[in-house]
Amino acid sequence: MDTNGTEDGRQDRFQRYDCSDGCPVEAALEQISGKWKGMVIYHLLPGKMRFNALLRLLGTVTQRSLTKQLRELEADGIVHRKVYAEVPPRVEYSLTEKGLELRPVIEALGQWSGRYKL
Repeated sequence: MDTNGTEDGRQDRFQRYDCSDGCPVEAALEQISGKWKGMVIYHLLPGKMRFNALLRLLGTVTQRSLTKQLRELEADGIVHRKVYAEVPPRVEYSLTEKGLELRPVIEALGQWSGRYKL
């Protein structure tokens, strides 16, 4: 693993995020950036959800893309993945405490989008 890399092979832009006033914002955006991450977080706000339910809600996302985004969110401590030992296997996703703290951010983005009719 490179000094700027993560265990899953992603590259962080900076090794540390205390380089300027804007770095903490950039660090936060780096963790939640991704085509589907914001919507995954939004759909998990009410509670736990299974993979196929997320897949259906997101519509055009591929299984591969959703899996990748969920793994990254899990690695960053935003999403919790619970596997049940049953046949067929059942996996549920939920937000961690860290993920739940994003509620006001996600809600503010929704309000901002609505205000500007985006």
